[in-house]
Amino acid sequence: MTNARDRLVLALDVGGLDDAVTTARWLKPWFPTVKVGFELFAEAGPAAFDALQEEGFRVFADLKLHDIPNTVARAARVHGRFGVHFLNFHAAGGVDMLRAGVEGFHEGARDAGHPEPVALGVTVLTSDPDTSVFPARLEACAAARCDGVVCSAYEAGAAREHNLSSMVPGVRRAGDAANDQARVATPGEAVARGATWLVIGRTVTGADDPERAAAEVVADVDGAVATSAS
Repeated sequence: MTNARDRLVLALDVGGLDDAVTTARWLKPWFPTVKVGFELFAEAGPAAFDALQEEGFRVFADLKLHDIPNTVARAARVHGRFGVHFLNFHAAGGVDMLRAGVEGFHEGARDAGHPEPVALGVTVLTSDPDTSVFPARLEACAAARCDGVVCSAYEAGAAREHNLSSMVPGVRRAGDAANDQARVATPGEAVARGATWLVIGRTVTGADDPERAAAEVVADVDGAVATSAS
């Protein structure tokens, strides 16, 4: 990662597609990548991918695929053809399902001539305080050759030890409410603990001044990167 901006993913959990595109445009100076989750996908479907890619964003399809391996492979292949850069799968589905999803996703991207994408295994949701299943799910992600995992900042170091990148949600500026998240960290703390990418949502989009909040996130990440490099 060359700078803080490369690490940041804006969560567009803001309603319909028009609102999402408006928010993404507004905060584009700080976020090259946006997250399309269940809410926005339910509102707009794959049109959300097209609209945001046309605006110049990379897309993280946060859909947490979880089904039998064949179904997951087929769905992942379609998403790869759409050109989404990140796609995630529930690691609870096991090694065979994860492997099928990873292979399908990469095949779809190659078939459509898109850049190599990033397949992520979801380990334990950051809203869950119980991480007892994390080691087994991390091992499953590694065995399935996932490109990375979704985990909290507190597990990012373990992911890195398995040569896996980490997409870290539950990121809050210092003093912000945790809301429904059980395991949170500041942007700087997440980077210091080994996070590759940070999913930034309400701490910016719900702030009184989102632009200022975004700038504070970038400054915090830059400070952590500089400290780790010194």
